[in-house]
Amino acid sequence: MWPYHPELLERPVPRYTSYPTAAEFTPAIGADALDEALRATVGEVSLYIHIPYCEQICWYCGCNTGASGKRQRLASYLDALTREIAIVGPRLDGRIKVRRIAFGGGSPNAISPTDFVRLVDAITVHFSLDNPVWSIELDPRTLTQDWGDVLSFVGITRASLGVQTFSPTLQAAIGRIQPGEMIERATTMLRRAGVNSLNYDLMYGLPGQDWDMVEESLERACDLGADRIALFGYAHVPHMLPRQRRIDAQNLPGQDERFMMAARGHDYLVDAGYQPVGFDHFALPGDAIAQATVAGRLHRNFQGFTEDTAPVLIGLGASAISCFPDRIIQNEKNAGRYRMLLSQDRLTGVGGIRRSADDQKRGAIIEALLCQGEAEIGGELAAALRGALAPFIERGLARLDAGRLAILPGGLPYARTIAALFDPYRVDSGKKFSSAV
Repeated sequence: MWPYHPELLERPVPRYTSYPTAAEFTPAIGADALDEALRATVGEVSLYIHIPYCEQICWYCGCNTGASGKRQRLASYLDALTREIAIVGPRLDGRIKVRRIAFGGGSPNAISPTDFVRLVDAITVHFSLDNPVWSIELDPRTLTQDWGDVLSFVGITRASLGVQTFSPTLQAAIGRIQPGEMIERATTMLRRAGVNSLNYDLMYGLPGQDWDMVEESLERACDLGADRIALFGYAHVPHMLPRQRRIDAQNLPGQDERFMMAARGHDYLVDAGYQPVGFDHFALPGDAIAQATVAGRLHRNFQGFTEDTAPVLIGLGASAISCFPDRIIQNEKNAGRYRMLLSQDRLTGVGGIRRSADDQKRGAIIEALLCQGEAEIGGELAAALRGALAPFIERGLARLDAGRLAILPGGLPYARTIAALFDPYRVDSGKKFSSAV
């Protein structure tokens, strides 16, 4: 079990899937900056395609998504997304090679398998693909056999299932009813379709949840052979996400219980043979992300931990984010305005930030701390932050030696809190983030 120091976890901190974070985006960086960056991009890139719709909206969800009940609205969105693909691809003018393509949401399987194939066709026509790795996020509640056939046809080898919990009681408490047999059928279908790296998203800190419920879900996930498991802490922020008001806040586990669930979950999965990947991800030793962790090649982007080494990630779809070495730009979040911009053949970037040399330096430190557990911070930063780092060093959670900072084994759950010390945007920002654990 990790040592517990609640006073060091009081401050909410970002998940740092980028640096600077989206909280620092401004409208001063938009479509023109995106156009400039696309035209200057060369080499290897990755694509992320966002489908901001689900057939059923879960109460806990923090994603930019809406109900897909109106088919015309969904069809209009797909038309706009296909148009964006046709606009962005030629700006790269054959100078790039796409080696990774990820579909996320929402739930990409909120659209029909036929529409999914049309999107894949559009990507194939307008981008230079170099035998890419294809991945997709899926909702098991709406995963039909037609989808299995299409995933096999496209060559999807990686998939992530939103499981969250196997407990029927907890499923009812968060508005996501999906019997265990449904997860088993989805898993079997995906394996037959050729998916050789399958992730289960699981959650702790849910209303009424205790350790026995977490353990049961972990046991089921291991028995079903999940290659990767992401064990997330539920973030209750109803002031930002009104749908979460349907969740009984009085029944949420406290910070002590959350920490215990995370710590025991970590130990359970390590004992089951999984390689820890950062703080809250785990993978079987043969999985690519586990191998990258052991080899020190782990990275972090808007999809979380990854072995992806591409310096550029291009986001397509409403709210999708493109990340370049010197800037980060987000597309219009509102699906209606997103469609309107594309009806005028315009790029949809509406906010972002230019990454200064200092931003890039600090971003590299934060990524190294979260991915490798250590970073060369240099004498100047070491001297400036010695006081802030002292509580972690004195408690044996971190070590600072000649300008090199290492997070020690017991400090793993404090990694994001330590990383946040290198983020000057967090000082008195007043912006809200999730609990560190």
